[in-house]
Amino acid sequence: MGILQKNRTFFLFLLKFGLSYLILYGFYWLFLSHYDATLPEPDGMTTLVTEQSAQVLRFFGEDVLILNNTKLPSYFFVINGKKLAHIVEGCNAVSVMILFAAFIVAFSTTFKRTALYIIAGIIIIHILNIIRIALLTLGIYHYRQYTDFLHDILFPLFIYGVVFVLWVAWVIKFKSNEKAQN
Repeated sequence: MGILQKNRTFFLFLLKFGLSYLILYGFYWLFLSHYDATLPEPDGMTTLVTEQSAQVLRFFGEDVLILNNTKLPSYFFVINGKKLAHIVEGCNAVSVMILFAAFIVAFSTTFKRTALYIIAGIIIIHILNIIRIALLTLGIYHYRQYTDFLHDILFPLFIYGVVFVLWVAWVIKFKSNEKAQN
């Protein structure tokens, strides 16, 4: 019995994960390629996330202004006259959604169940990302001295922690469904 046969499940997981990640990232790259990098025009998803995060901040009673960055394809959040957050393509969490979806595909069950879980997970990640950006902006506004900690440690831990919990929930559910079918 060879190493491939012995570890078939593991290699199948790696193959499904790798292929789905490359395919999804390829589609995202095609989406981004429609935007001219020489113009300071952010992509549609970054624009959506920026506008929705501003709505959350306004809900909390903040006076928020969104400014286009004239040099890069990004936005600035201005609260009470202070330029605080710089929203770039990486802030839209699409790369996190792709990573999430690729893992779920690698542990897939039926198409319907897998697709519904991916859609639900992406919606959860999107909503939490909007809240994350709004809270990060408020954190920077009120505690500017902790900007690096908030941006580089606390809030990435939050979003990746949620993705990890969604993965664990899927694997537990996947394993329980697998046992029920046997």
